[in-house]
Amino acid sequence: MSVLDFEILNSDGRARTGSLLTAHGAIDTPAFMPVGTAATVKAMTPDAVAETGAQCILANTYHLMLRPGPERIARLGGLHKFMNWPGPILTDSGGFQVWSLAELREMDEDGVEFKSHLDGTLHRLSPERAMEIQRLLGADITMVLDECTPLDVGKDEVAKSMRLSMRWAERCKAAYEERLGHGLFGIVQGGVYGDLRAESAETLVGLGLDGYALGGLSVGEGQEEMFRVLDATVPLLPTALPRYLMGVGKPADLLGAVKRGIDMFDCVLPTRSGRTDQAFVRGSTLNMRNARHKDDPGPLDEACDCPTCGSYSRAYLHHLVMAKEILGAMLLSWHNLHYYQDLMADLRRAVNESALAAFEAAFHAEQQEAGSGVTDRLGTD
Repeated sequence: MSVLDFEILNSDGRARTGSLLTAHGAIDTPAFMPVGTAATVKAMTPDAVAETGAQCILANTYHLMLRPGPERIARLGGLHKFMNWPGPILTDSGGFQVWSLAELREMDEDGVEFKSHLDGTLHRLSPERAMEIQRLLGADITMVLDECTPLDVGKDEVAKSMRLSMRWAERCKAAYEERLGHGLFGIVQGGVYGDLRAESAETLVGLGLDGYALGGLSVGEGQEEMFRVLDATVPLLPTALPRYLMGVGKPADLLGAVKRGIDMFDCVLPTRSGRTDQAFVRGSTLNMRNARHKDDPGPLDEACDCPTCGSYSRAYLHHLVMAKEILGAMLLSWHNLHYYQDLMADLRRAVNESALAAFEAAFHAEQQEAGSGVTDRLGTD
């Protein structure tokens, strides 16, 4: 096996299915990766995560750097053993926290100094340290350190930030230690500006990385703008390598991005929604605090075969969330992750059968009939 093996199996327009082989197993693409920021997918056991169909999860360099520390995790056998997850793990480099924790950090050419949100201690995260931490964790897929800019800054500031991220990517590439079954992904930045995205993509492709992500999207720019950026940027990335859209998103976002050639996704939305009493069902999203569920003996979704839908009624789930019982968050999170994995399996099937257009039409008709949606909320889970 080479550093990472990625095989494209079928295509339908720009959408494609594939298999990404890592040291800890294969990832069928398009794939949705549940977010396990602090070495756990919240309210889920690893076995339950696997039962949803998830093959790869995401963990976060910044949070594990603070607690319990990468050196400790390495001494205990690495992140896979530490959290009892035998499958592939992708680790975010901490770049998202450069944006989300802006009030707690100072940034310069060398890297970022964070003031811990836990105890106020200072921690330095440079490109080289980000590579070291992710190696100590044992990540199958390592992400370069980058900066994600807010939506409301001007083009000059976005350009300055993007070029700093590109210099950091070069340093990450130099510091990264290649191992069989492991890979390093770059992150294309540039905000909503096509020329900056193109410059970023050209720089990263020139580094010869193992995969390419698009960062800095789904931060408030809206779906139409996000799709416009994807339309302009995805064709600039190597066809033969995996493409990853970071922090996205809603079911309709996933469908639209797959249609545009994206292979991998992560987002806190299914688990965070589960902890805030929301359930994804075909065509809609349910608020389980709504009184209309309190006498409903039916499942969340008649078409779903997850353990929640197989064993628990809407009435019981309504009772759990109103009583603030932990089991409610667990069962809703389990269902939501299962829904997302079902969606990805349906998308893979549609692409393999050259039926993505028909699937898209049916999906949007179902959404329109239900007349419901949910607000995307990004962040660390």
